[in-house]
Amino acid sequence: MINTQIASAAASMTWVLFEKYRDGKATTLGVASGAIAGAVVITPACGFINPIGALILGLIAGVAGSYAVSRKYKFGYDDSLDVVGVHGVSGIIGMIGIGLFATVTVNAAGKDGLLSGGGTDLLGRQLIAIIVVALFSFCATWLIAKAISLTIGFRVLADDEITGLDTTYHAESAYDITGNSNRY
Repeated sequence: MINTQIASAAASMTWVLFEKYRDGKATTLGVASGAIAGAVVITPACGFINPIGALILGLIAGVAGSYAVSRKYKFGYDDSLDVVGVHGVSGIIGMIGIGLFATVTVNAAGKDGLLSGGGTDLLGRQLIAIIVVALFSFCATWLIAKAISLTIGFRVLADDEITGLDTTYHAESAYDITGNSNRY
């Protein structure tokens, strides 16, 4: 449990510090995204590394996640929930972290990672696992996306999006941002 707290706090801190450095201001969304990135980065490694490893992984995930989220506009992919930057990047870092920081002093059933004197075996296995999971995820997602594309489609009409999907698809709006609501 301590590893989860440490990694989340470290990632949250470095996310907002990186935002402040990059954009001149830190955001509450950055605090929350950093905390989630920290939880994600430690998830694969939590039971195999010590708190120092959790701290290092959290520090890395905060900066890497924030940077990855900021690059989505350059690459032009639609990721309104920042899943690639927060979950994808942090998950990969966490899997690599096992190969680097794992120690049998934390979990005797595990193996030592590279920085604990275990050599490159565990790190190599983790890198292979990352590739296998990425390929599987890509293929499964592509098949699902193809099925959606052939049936209901991915995009809504531009006019529906401008009007608001709550209004056009559900005939109601969860938020009145116009100030013209007479519902109450």
